[in-house]
Amino acid sequence: MRKSRNSENLSNRIGSTQGGKNFIEFEERVRYSEIDKMGVAHNKNYFEWFEIGRTEYCRQKKIPYKSIEDEGYYLVVVEAFCRYKRPLRYDEKFFIRVFLKEISPKKAVFSYELVTKKEKKLIAKGYTVHVATNSKAEVRSIPTSILDKLKDPVT
Repeated sequence: MRKSRNSENLSNRIGSTQGGKNFIEFEERVRYSEIDKMGVAHNKNYFEWFEIGRTEYCRQKKIPYKSIEDEGYYLVVVEAFCRYKRPLRYDEKFFIRVFLKEISPKKAVFSYELVTKKEKKLIAKGYTVHVATNSKAEVRSIPTSILDKLKDPVT
């Protein structure tokens, strides 16, 4: 996965709540390599932007994915959905918003919104469902250490 260009200056806006859940928001820009022949961002990129957002969300919670893997776990995507509302074009700036929608020992559900920077219009929204596995791809409970940090407010 590529690193967000903005991750070094992610003075993320930390939102208070959406449905009682904490969220992060940060800016991205459509790169030339992300557009298709029609001049709009290819649909596969939306899931990559979701992943970038989720990774930054976990980093803000002080649980970078690397530390989860170091504990012998992987948070595997078992379901993903995206509803496209409007296209993004080359060099257009937008915000990625990430919310923790649901968390339990069995699964974590993240929801996402991509919003135009200029007009604050919804570009796309979606969600991903994750389960924890070990290195043999066997489903396990999400460790308490990870659950507790995900439940804590974003700092």
